[in-house]
Amino acid sequence: MNEGPSTDMPIRVLLVDDHQTMLWGLSRLIESAAPVLQLAGTARDGSEALALLERMPVDVVLLDLDLNGVDGAGLLPEIHARCQAKVLILTGSREMSDHERAVVKGARGVVRKDEPAEVILRAIERVHAGEVWANRQLLGRVLSALAGPASVDQSDPEEAKIATLTPREREIAAAVVRHGGAKGAVIADALSISENTLRNHLSVIYDKLGLRNRLDLFAYASKHRIDA
Repeated sequence: MNEGPSTDMPIRVLLVDDHQTMLWGLSRLIESAAPVLQLAGTARDGSEALALLERMPVDVVLLDLDLNGVDGAGLLPEIHARCQAKVLILTGSREMSDHERAVVKGARGVVRKDEPAEVILRAIERVHAGEVWANRQLLGRVLSALAGPASVDQSDPEEAKIATLTPREREIAAAVVRHGGAKGAVIADALSISENTLRNHLSVIYDKLGLRNRLDLFAYASKHRIDA
């Protein structure tokens, strides 16, 4: 299921939430998912979380968006400066602007606190596997924020990069846009290839275009109107 280095290694999860009861419940949830998941630690504020990240290996940070009135998304630059852990936002807010702000700042997804336990666990696994956990509405808003207004200048140097894509790679880029936030299996099935083959193609596309992940490709391919 995961694209991590080894499926034998548990996904080490750091929980960051200012409510002790929520931390307790999330801790039990992570522990119940062993051996796939492993509780790396818990923190109730940003400074405690950053201190833990300095001392222990963490794969995914499940970060509350509201830490006692402090914007959890503001921690994202510092988290990324300290480690390679992927950040999944946990929030009680239904405001799409809050979710958008977090993803634009570098979160790999947003999951609400009122989601079923299995959804939260699946979101952690998917984010660890390199996917973006977001619905189509959120992806659309993030795309608009990242792409900005369309450029009138047609001498875009990015065209040279796009020209290096093979017809099959252009088809895959177009499929990523067409299927939005769908799982890799859905995109692979639409292209009649395996998920492993899709991942290999995406890695090459990322290298050619200077991108990092499917969210970047979604924004890039939409902005530059890459089609098959």
